[in-house]
Amino acid sequence: MSDAVDDDTFNQLRDMIQRFVTERLVPNEHRLEIDDEIPEEIVDEMRQLGLFGLTIPPEYGGIGLNARQETQIAQIFGHTALAFRSLLATNIGIGARGLIFEGTDEQKQQYLPSLASGELICAFALTEPDTGSDPANLTTRAVRDGDDYLISGTKRYITNAERAGLFTVMARSEPDKPGADAISAFLVPRDTPGVTIGKKDRKMGQRGTTTSDVMFDNVRVPASAIIGHQPGRGFRLAMRVLDRGRIHIAALATGACDRLITEMVNYAKERRQFGKAIAEYQLIQAMIADSYTEYRASKALVEETAAIYDANGAARTEASAAKYFATEAVGRVADRAVQVHGGAGYMSEYAVERFYRDVRLMRIYEGTSQIQQLLIARQVLKGEG
Repeated sequence: MSDAVDDDTFNQLRDMIQRFVTERLVPNEHRLEIDDEIPEEIVDEMRQLGLFGLTIPPEYGGIGLNARQETQIAQIFGHTALAFRSLLATNIGIGARGLIFEGTDEQKQQYLPSLASGELICAFALTEPDTGSDPANLTTRAVRDGDDYLISGTKRYITNAERAGLFTVMARSEPDKPGADAISAFLVPRDTPGVTIGKKDRKMGQRGTTTSDVMFDNVRVPASAIIGHQPGRGFRLAMRVLDRGRIHIAALATGACDRLITEMVNYAKERRQFGKAIAEYQLIQAMIADSYTEYRASKALVEETAAIYDANGAARTEASAAKYFATEAVGRVADRAVQVHGGAGYMSEYAVERFYRDVRLMRIYEGTSQIQQLLIARQVLKGEG
């Protein structure tokens, strides 16, 4: 069973983050959209509040939230521009989670305190130009050279690559092993010779979130850079990392649903057509009702899945189901929110226009909806659903 912060402490933390999101992040959403970057004063405030260490164990300077508590915080961050959460995401999620799960004591002592403080950003380097949904066939290689490995390959769409000082890199290191068993997870500092960061990607949405290619050209790292000093466990570790990460994304989508419903309800009450507020028309009410129902279903599914994860340390099928349902639901809710706003919903001055673009990515990253369908069906057919 996962450890948890005591209820009183967590409630205070949750309330503090709620105030921070409402009073600092929401008012800066438009600025973020225009500048395409998070204001540095807000980054500093995030560090001061300890947000980079939300899920890192207290013995390494973090707060140590369990999955249930993490989902509540993720839902709060879903109420604002998703780029704010993305800045924290790799430290509290996919970037550092493998180190927390299987790192040696020495590796944890070396990196986790700096990650918890936000002094160091860790990025998760798995996706490649020709490998996304099928990571078992990645082509980045780590060739043994005495006591070292030489890593070569290109990683694509790496979140926080520009800010990262450390990369968790999945590379094929065991030539005598087939498929996934050949992959190891390496901790590679950014300043290692041969590491190059590509130009910042231009994206449909989530402005302020930085993604870039990361190139590795015969990057020499010691064998001790393998997480846990266990070659060949990288793929399984990545899947374990993504398991909890999918619960987090589902919670984030649930929070975004709640914000979108608030926006459409407020607009429907204010906007008048044919002599009355459009909220009085039944077709508008139907869109609000459908959105609220999907929000409540997502919230219940996320909370149940987080509880299963905390009890068992895993929730593979449940996490896929939660991620699939909640991210598809928020896409429908965002579409309805734009529709309720009519022409205004297509204008950038309204939050629903940005959310419509931002939430589209949720059905793609950390496993597309179609991959989730395959994973769910495979487990159910095996009798493990």
